[in-house]
Amino acid sequence: MSDPVASVDPFPKQPAACIVTVMDTADLLRQLVDARGPSGYEAEPRGIASERLGEFADELRVDALGNVIALKRGDGDGPRPSLMLAAHMDEIGLIVSAIEKGFLRVTCIGGWDHRVLFGQRVTVHGRRELPGMVVSVPPHFTAPAEREKPVSLDKLFVDVGLPPDEVERHVQVGDVITLRARLVRLNGAFAAGKAMDDRAAVAAVVLCLEELARRRHSWDVYAVATVQEETGCIGAGVGAYGIEPTAAIAIDVTFGQQTGAGRIETYDTFKMDGGPTIALGPNIHPHMYDRLVAAAKAVELPYQVETAPGNSGTDAWAIQVARSGIPTGLLGIPVRSMHTPVETVCLRDIERTGRLLAEFIVRLDDAFAATLVAKDAFAPQAPPPVPLPSARSAGGTP
Repeated sequence: MSDPVASVDPFPKQPAACIVTVMDTADLLRQLVDARGPSGYEAEPRGIASERLGEFADELRVDALGNVIALKRGDGDGPRPSLMLAAHMDEIGLIVSAIEKGFLRVTCIGGWDHRVLFGQRVTVHGRRELPGMVVSVPPHFTAPAEREKPVSLDKLFVDVGLPPDEVERHVQVGDVITLRARLVRLNGAFAAGKAMDDRAAVAAVVLCLEELARRRHSWDVYAVATVQEETGCIGAGVGAYGIEPTAAIAIDVTFGQQTGAGRIETYDTFKMDGGPTIALGPNIHPHMYDRLVAAAKAVELPYQVETAPGNSGTDAWAIQVARSGIPTGLLGIPVRSMHTPVETVCLRDIERTGRLLAEFIVRLDDAFAATLVAKDAFAPQAPPPVPLPSARSAGGTP
């Protein structure tokens, strides 16, 4: 429930220039999503994120877990409040679980949609990189009832086309496997590829810092490309603990509208090219939500409201409970076909997300920081304290 003070629109409406062109965004996104980096193995996207965030940062470092942390200092008097922007750079992947007669059994890093793995081209990152294919037995050798079902993970294996003894020399249990997939530009401002979840959001954070380089802001901004979100939001929790920001915004993808996908009990879908979603629920500080909405309205930026009635399943969940608690907001970029090699996004939604972040940040001041202290909207108001009697009125010696 919104606080009455926060419900007042604090921003006068004013136009703001677009950050970059669609083509610039596509090139940035291609760099990020084509990099290979499953959870725990984010070296390639970390290098790209460090380079692109570092272009606009005053300081850049990598913490012990592998998070990229770019600091853009504010111009307010110190010590300044700080805002953490968190977008995860890891992706889902596979790992070798067994080697059987030259074929590789695999299990998942993160939440793969098993229905789409069969037939995918992959790279096995062994002692040397090996191209391979995710395969299974032909339908002629399966029971008729099984032919009508998606191939389960335990019936899939990777074929690298080498004799068993050579496979044993080059591959061992625990080696990581990544998809051989590249970004594809679709019609208009749409693009598809792997790892849009969540490197589309990393791209939005880069665009935000680029905009902030041209504008004044009083708060310090920590732009963080986090690790291991797909395996438990681990990087965000560690990053938030180390930074200890005044407030934070997690940026992730959400479910885009597509044929056959409608609202169910837990999830809703959102319009593609309709702007980012702004989440609201117990994982979200209501003043962060109100200010993000106000920032969008101030520049007439399209946005959508997403309810998160419990665990948002994003970095926001880990950040909110870091240290003694961090007021957190959450933005979502609609994506179709999530957790597949063809995750599809509208480039304009990425740009709008970066712009919304920048518009929110340039309006932050010390007064807003003071509103982030939690207050229970339903708690009865405490009565004013009763003054203690003076020594004279109580009959004591003055």
